[in-house]
Amino acid sequence: MGRILAIDYGNKRVGLAVTDPLQLIATPLDTVHSKDLLAYLKTYHQREQLAAIVVGMPKTLLNEATDSTSAVVGLVRSLRREFPGLPIHEIDERYTSRMAHAAMLAGGLSKKDRRDKATVDRVSATLILQSFLESQ
Repeated sequence: MGRILAIDYGNKRVGLAVTDPLQLIATPLDTVHSKDLLAYLKTYHQREQLAAIVVGMPKTLLNEATDSTSAVVGLVRSLRREFPGLPIHEIDERYTSRMAHAAMLAGGLSKKDRRDKATVDRVSATLILQSFLESQ
């Protein structure tokens, strides 16, 4: 059984999270520059077999597209082209950044660490992945 990888896509940075091989626990993986994402994923997939990729789809409170939705749709197209045999799932990512801040605060992270956007992106990706796991 392979791992499931989640992506919290941003125009500059991309937060990544991954499950354990049994697909039970979601943990933060890394933050990469958006232009390096596909190369990173190819390398990771060669090292650790992936069973699926989950992409957080940005939406407004009214369930409409946001400014970054088109970029994420383009990413999903690229992922389906680069990884044709791998299921690519989309999941609503509303509130994940806010929930990430709350989780970091509850976890006792310092104010400096909570301001680190790379950390927020990784935690957001973990929340996206955990939400996907719970929906299965």
